[in-house]
Amino acid sequence: MLFRNLVGFLLSVTLGLGSAFGQAKDKPPAKKQISSKAMGTGVAKKATSEPWKQLNTKERLVEITTDYGVMIAKLYDSTPLHRDNFLKLVQQKFYDSLLFHRVINQFMIQGGDPTSKNAPDGAALGGGSAAGERIPAEFKPYLFHKKGALAAARDENPAKESSNCQFYIVGGKLSNEQDLNNVYTSRVVAANPSFSYSKAQKEVYARIGGTPFLDQSYTVFGEVISGLDVIDKIANLPKDAANRPMQNVRMKIRLLN
Repeated sequence: MLFRNLVGFLLSVTLGLGSAFGQAKDKPPAKKQISSKAMGTGVAKKATSEPWKQLNTKERLVEITTDYGVMIAKLYDSTPLHRDNFLKLVQQKFYDSLLFHRVINQFMIQGGDPTSKNAPDGAALGGGSAAGERIPAEFKPYLFHKKGALAAARDENPAKESSNCQFYIVGGKLSNEQDLNNVYTSRVVAANPSFSYSKAQKEVYARIGGTPFLDQSYTVFGEVISGLDVIDKIANLPKDAANRPMQNVRMKIRLLN
């Protein structure tokens, strides 16, 4: 899964679950435990203005509450398999009290491993899953790993099917056109020879950043539309050798519409 063995782009990057997504500096999501603060009265306060109500969108919105702030994300209708699976788990309260168990500055924060809920300090995380099968990949040329992108972790299965519960939220860093061309030539084009970056996508990577080396290899199924600063707050926390925050970062997710 995007869980633990993702080898950073400069180190032959691959996003994976379990051991693959938790060790290399440029790898995707891993697992970790939830702090008691994050749940109940300890959870960060919700924004009182509820600006999401002003959005003119029919896409489903979710609120992700942590000790370090609140993020609001929309789920893309163009990735219905991932959208519906995520909505189902949120409705079941599957994610409540789970950890962001793997965090890497200028890369991503990963969570959703059910084994993280009661995991002791120092326990290896990232290998857990929900009941059921993996989710088939839903790659789209217009969905990419810009900062705030919500994407599914996965293991190294040949079909690039996604974990049925683990996800990551992209932090990343700025990429100028030369950086993007290098990543495209060395990794992205091999994942999908018919894909090329649009002018608008290049502008976004140069302006807000992201992790382009993951494009067309991991399914992006949503994006954070409020609370981007929370990603950086969590990604910058002190962590152990497996990139698990020293202080548990728990989550609570609810539907907004």
